Amino acid sequence: MTDQPTLELKNAHACFGGAQRYYEHFSSEIGLPMKFSVYLPPKAVAGEKVPALLYLAGLTCTEETFMVKAGAQRLAAELGIALLCPDTSPRGAKLPGEADAWDFGVGAGFYLDATAKPWALHWRMESYILNDLLPLVRARLPVDMERLGIFGHSMGGHGALTLALRHPGQFKSLSAFAPIANPVNCPWGRKAFAGYLGEDKAAWAGHDASELMAAQKQAPYPAGILVDQGLADKFLIEKQLLPEAFEAACQKAGQPLTLRRHAGYDHGYYFIQSFVDDHLRWHAQQLQG
Repeated sequence: MTDQPTLELKNAHACFGGAQRYYEHFSSEIGLPMKFSVYLPPKAVAGEKVPALLYLAGLTCTEETFMVKAGAQRLAAELGIALLCPDTSPRGAKLPGEADAWDFGVGAGFYLDATAKPWALHWRMESYILNDLLPLVRARLPVDMERLGIFGHSMGGHGALTLALRHPGQFKSLSAFAPIANPVNCPWGRKAFAGYLGEDKAAWAGHDASELMAAQKQAPYPAGILVDQGLADKFLIEKQLLPEAFEAACQKAGQPLTLRRHAGYDHGYYFIQSFVDDHLRWHAQQLQG
């Protein structure tokens, strides 16, 4: 894109010496207005370009959820890292069933470009992030996109892993909380992929973190990938997440993986709050070291 769209500041708050901001802009990829949030640490507010972490949220979440619930800004301010979080899905297309965001394959973005009708026109989250959001942030905010990491939770953990593997060199560091790690083999993933991509199973594999990792000829992240998983997570128990498949794929590819399993922790933001500082430090070491 040569001409950047209008970036409308919807809300702003002082936070740990930095700024928590919420923006809206028109997305040419989505064809609808999109929202995102950004936390700028004190260095960025003072005008210095800082490294950034792109966080992809999960089902039922928005651009606000992580910023409000995770408690990540305090350490981000200390480390001098910006936090960037897009909305999870297009909104306002008025498609049948769109509002039912509890139902994978009907409304939830899943961080891919849909090819099947009626979703193909607007459900282009992968292209939105790569072609609209990141160039816009690069052009308009004090963020160094050469030092960009990615992480996410659940559906967003799936997005973080797959976007990192599908776009080599775009992201310098990678982690996830309770990701949907092998969607071709879980009910959520099969329903979403059938809805968005049709019945072409080869296309499904191109958006499955475990399939993508198993196909790697060498470790794409030699400094390692961090994944945290709660053992009291009902979606783990229901075989929706399948971290063991991603673990096996990493072993096959020679990819260093730190997969931490935590007794007693569930799928929600109390779990994320408990370990988000570890993720920020993980990324900071790779982005600033």
